[in-house]
Amino acid sequence: MRTAGWMIALALAGAPFPALAQSKADFGANLERFDYPYPVRWFETRAQGEAVRMAYLDVAPTAAANGTTVVLLHGKNFCAATWGETIGDLAARGYRVIAPDQIGFCKSSKPAGFQYSFHALATLTAALLDKAGAGRIVLVGHSTGGVLATRFALLYPKRLSQLVLVNPLGLNDTLAEGVPYTPLDGLRAEEAKTDAGSIKAYQLRNYYHGQWRPAYDRWVAMLAGQYASAEGDTVREAQARLSDMIETQPVAAELSRVAVPVTLLIGQLDKTAFRANTAPEVVRPKVRTVPQAAETAVKAFPNARLVRLPALGHSPMVEDPKSFHLALAHAIRH
Repeated sequence: MRTAGWMIALALAGAPFPALAQSKADFGANLERFDYPYPVRWFETRAQGEAVRMAYLDVAPTAAANGTTVVLLHGKNFCAATWGETIGDLAARGYRVIAPDQIGFCKSSKPAGFQYSFHALATLTAALLDKAGAGRIVLVGHSTGGVLATRFALLYPKRLSQLVLVNPLGLNDTLAEGVPYTPLDGLRAEEAKTDAGSIKAYQLRNYYHGQWRPAYDRWVAMLAGQYASAEGDTVREAQARLSDMIETQPVAAELSRVAVPVTLLIGQLDKTAFRANTAPEVVRPKVRTVPQAAETAVKAFPNARLVRLPALGHSPMVEDPKSFHLALAHAIRH
């Protein structure tokens, strides 16, 4: 199964756009048939009255251990697996690395009717880290994972030595900037239209500034393979509820309360402005992109610095792992 999962993903990586759009590859609603780069572990608990489990990667240092644990939080269109190369690089620098799949995402549970909030996800993540014996950590959050990482830092400041945010959402309140609120039924209707083609089109436009590489198709296939499963409606419902969470729970107004040192690693070509495409055309220019929001946010944090990655977009760890890893390693040592 390990080989088969990656063979399908790699086959899709070489396919032209129309073929990918029509792909019916089925990796399962919980990515049961999609291989991760390291052994998957499980944290089993109860949340909102239901038994749930979170998948996570826990990788020991492959060089002399430096005693520091780095925790990597994925974004909405990503999974723990997307951090694979970053995990390898950090482990080779002596770090222990933990990368969970959040509830509602990827290999983790997607309970029906779950009330998603960043507080709930942060609490579950803290419990997972307790089980893993992680101790004090460096917390790295990407995209939606950046909102979660900031919420975690607000809830558990003593558990962090520092916070690194990689092209995070939530640094601006897009609803306040003119994006209309979309009720859950509207988000469900959008999710009903999601497939490999729409996922790729969105990422091409917003993440990769119009420049696609075959390597990116692996991650499109990973997401689309959940939607294509027999339980695809479970995935769509979870994704709709998660979008509602993101649009209604920014952390922009709370940045001044973050007590730990913060580094913002921002790919400057990122066009992401959450759901700005739903705003009237006259309003869209007023909805700030991630890099624009970061310029203001760095001044709102009590102790923060902004590192601009000029040639990269929303997913620097995917687009240029080598340069991103150098920037991340420097941020952690800083």
